[in-house]
Amino acid sequence: MSTALTTATEALGVAAWRDYDPEACTLPGMYLGEMELTGPPAEESDRLWKLGARRVRLPEPVDLAELAAPGAAERAVRALSLVRDLTARAVLVEWKLRLDPAAPDDTWRTLSHLQPPQRIEGPADATADLRRWRDGHYLCKCLWRQGPGFVQIRDRRWGDLRRFTAEEPEYHRTIEALAYGAPAASVPAAVLADFLGERLVLAVGELAWWMPYRVNRWIQEAMAI
Repeated sequence: MSTALTTATEALGVAAWRDYDPEACTLPGMYLGEMELTGPPAEESDRLWKLGARRVRLPEPVDLAELAAPGAAERAVRALSLVRDLTARAVLVEWKLRLDPAAPDDTWRTLSHLQPPQRIEGPADATADLRRWRDGHYLCKCLWRQGPGFVQIRDRRWGDLRRFTAEEPEYHRTIEALAYGAPAASVPAAVLADFLGERLVLAVGELAWWMPYRVNRWIQEAMAI
C-alpha cells in the first residue's frame, strides 16, 4: 500500500444517509450528516456501512485531469477507492468525475464497473459517455476473487466475459499492494505490465491503482457471475 496514502492526514469529506430513496432520506433519523474520513481507506467504507450508510455523496469531483499538484494523485485514488468499495456493497454513491480531455476516448469504460457518476467533465463526448455508462452498469461487472492457490479476475466492462487467472503469488501480492494506490515503481514490473495490458490497473500520476473490487453483495447465483 502506498505510504503517501496511509500517512496522509487530508480528510475526504462526504455526506451520508441511511436510505437510497431521496424522499425517504428526508425523514427524521435518515441523515447521518457530513463526515470527514481521515482513517485508512480500507476501513472507511466498512465504517460507513456499519453506521448504516446506504447513500453517500462526495461533494468534490474526483479529478483525474490535474494530477501534477502535490497530493492530487493521492486524493484522486483515495476518492476512487471509496467509490469502488461502496459500489461493492451496492451503496448508492453520488459523485462527479473529471477526466483529462486528452485521455483515450474509452477511459470512462475502464471505470464503468463503478457506480455511475452524476456528471463527467472533460471529454467532448462526456454526455454520451455518461449515458452509456448508466445504461450498461450492473453490480459484479469487474471483480476479483482469491481461490486456493490462485487469483482470478472476471471482467465484463467490454461486453464479453474476460478471465485473468494467475497462480504465482506475486500477482496476489501486487493486487494487495495496489488496492489503495502505490507508486508504480514499487511493484514487480512484469506483473504490473500484465495488469496494465488487461486494463485492470489505472495510472493516476505516479501511482498505480487496482480497479476491480471484491464483491460484498451478489445480485445472482455465483455460477452466473
